[in-house]
Amino acid sequence: PCYHGSDATSAEMEAQLAQALARGDELALHGYTHLDSAAAGGGLGERFLRGVYTPRVGEFAAIGQPEAQHRIQLGLDWFAERGWPVAGFVAPAWLLGKGAWQALMQFEFEYTTTFSRFHLLAGQGGALFAPSLVYAARNRGGRVLSPLAAGAAARLLAQRPLARLSLHPPDARHPALLRHAQQLVERLLVTRTALTKAGCARLLTRAGPSSPGHASNPHHSRCNTTDMARSAACLP
Repeated sequence: PCYHGSDATSAEMEAQLAQALARGDELALHGYTHLDSAAAGGGLGERFLRGVYTPRVGEFAAIGQPEAQHRIQLGLDWFAERGWPVAGFVAPAWLLGKGAWQALMQFEFEYTTTFSRFHLLAGQGGALFAPSLVYAARNRGGRVLSPLAAGAAARLLAQRPLARLSLHPPDARHPALLRHAQQLVERLLVTRTALTKAGCARLLTRAGPSSPGHASNPHHSRCNTTDMARSAACLP
């Protein structure tokens, strides 16, 4: 809602979002500013994730609970002003620090996702191991290698109950990446059913996907429901 600190509104963008919602798409809260404004620090792993893996857009990677809770509430207020439902929260770059996790528990979201897992926040909770198929458009090496990696990962996930595909705005500047994504979706839909993330969360909640908390039991949901064995949430 306040991308990179700008609260400027775009009637065209909001009209497009309203149209997407009307045709059955889902809108989720994806942070508030999409900018990592916390002070640099932490260990080597944290510095890599915040500065190399993502170019300082991991907004919820290092802020404390009060600030995280404040930003999430601002985002929810933005949705409420427009009368739009919101069931899920996805942190920019999928980075959720301890404070952000604590803040997230104060709200009634049905799910959140990280790079490797689909986390249920309603019912008994739990998490399903489902790494996202994603592209790297920032440099030529990423544009060449990431489609190969996405295709290989899709094959490895063939027997998993959930496949996730993530597209980002920079991907749209490269037709080859879009063609690969379209072909990947076509292959996935041969054996899977496309769902919104909220739809997937509700199906998983009914099925009882895994143990409570943020651990994952990769076999449990596949044994509990045949529907999930054919599902694919083709969203970020």
